[in-house]
Amino acid sequence: MAEEKKVEAAEKDVEAKAKTTKKTSKKVDFAELEKVQAELAAQKDLVLRTAAEFDNFKRRTEKERLAAAEFTSANLLKKLLPIFDNVDRALAADKESADYAKGIEMIVKMLGDVVKDLGLIEIGAVGDAFDPNLHEAVMHIEDDNFGDSTVCNVLQKGYKFGDTVIRPATVAVAN
Repeated sequence: MAEEKKVEAAEKDVEAKAKTTKKTSKKVDFAELEKVQAELAAQKDLVLRTAAEFDNFKRRTEKERLAAAEFTSANLLKKLLPIFDNVDRALAADKESADYAKGIEMIVKMLGDVVKDLGLIEIGAVGDAFDPNLHEAVMHIEDDNFGDSTVCNVLQKGYKFGDTVIRPATVAVAN
């Protein structure tokens, strides 16, 4: 009997230790769960802050882009103002005067200088080799003075800005 009591006591002791271990493991699980939840909350906060920062960045860059475009337009208009002033003077001048034609030529030169300074390049000159990327052929002329596919007459000047063709030159092509 004494042995049975010892075995019974040992079984109770093992059961008690098992219950304690289960409770401890549950405590560990809750602690780990709380740690994971805190980490999740921190990551969620980081994502929200990053999204807000990105929205602010987009708004700021759009505002800067618009300001740069406005600044560029204002500089262009500032360069054109003297030309407008001269056109007004030409309209008020005597059209029969010899100086009138000279004034118009000066206005055209001023305008040409301004757009050249801005990077506008005139394309399409008589004698150039025909290039469909730069020229728009509207006529074909047989002329022995020009070689094959050569621009022999410019009907309307073309322009490009950098590598971008703004308007192709309208030309007549020989042979």
